[in-house]
Amino acid sequence: MKKILDGKNLSNYIIYNIYKKIQKYKKIGYRLPTLAVILVGNNKSSLLYVKRKHIACKASGIISLAYNLPYSINNNTLLKLIDKLNKDNKIDGILIQFPLPLHINTNKILEIISPEKDVDGLSPYNIGRLCQRIPLLRPCTSLGIITLLSKYKINILGLNTLVIGASNIVGRPMSMELLLSGCTVTIIHRFTKNLSYYVKKADLVIVSVGKINFIYGNIIKYGAIVIDVGINYNYNGDIKGDINFNSVYNKSSYITPVPGGVGPMTISALMYNTFISYKKKINNNYIL
Repeated sequence: MKKILDGKNLSNYIIYNIYKKIQKYKKIGYRLPTLAVILVGNNKSSLLYVKRKHIACKASGIISLAYNLPYSINNNTLLKLIDKLNKDNKIDGILIQFPLPLHINTNKILEIISPEKDVDGLSPYNIGRLCQRIPLLRPCTSLGIITLLSKYKINILGLNTLVIGASNIVGRPMSMELLLSGCTVTIIHRFTKNLSYYVKKADLVIVSVGKINFIYGNIIKYGAIVIDVGINYNYNGDIKGDINFNSVYNKSSYITPVPGGVGPMTISALMYNTFISYKKKINNNYIL
């Protein structure tokens, strides 16, 4: 039986449960968790994503602080802000909205964020922990996908899994999460030849390339699980994924919609990571 993996409702459920847990801490005298959200410039998509994250924070009971910075900001000024937030004991998480302008050194920015506050899970330290199978804070998109599969009780142990796209934000962390879950993982990228050869063999396909209709159902293995990470806009301004949904739906056993699939799960994973960072301070008696 085909199933659409509803990330929106599951995300709302996760966020509500985080809210209930935070309220319990609040009732016994603890402050609310706080997330610092840094946005550089006024990219239309980034503005929308940041807005959704602030809304999710409110629903979770998390205080969100907006740092909306001009596009022209330089590396040193941004680094000083992050250093200040690192030292602030009342800040539990620091989120940088990507992409950053080209004149900003993204790697340097990620390196300076305190690992315990890196709620996006993308710092070299947290990626390294994931590779070593001892994750601290896990990258949000890949964590959201693993959570979605788990909540639907989909057993991926031993599956031939294909990750299409090798970005630092999705593809590479996703491959590490899948290895951690016991999958046999293949990752392909722009230099890979004969895409269909790999897709046809995969039991689980995760697509993150940023191109509408990149994958059609004719190359999908019958009964495959298909996860669409893509968020693209067509000429009418409608949000579309990387797969041709109708044709892939006819071949798949499980499939994520766009919107309403991976996107909301990424946001709930961000809320979860922020809560975990906050909770660790409580457990260490290091919170006011």
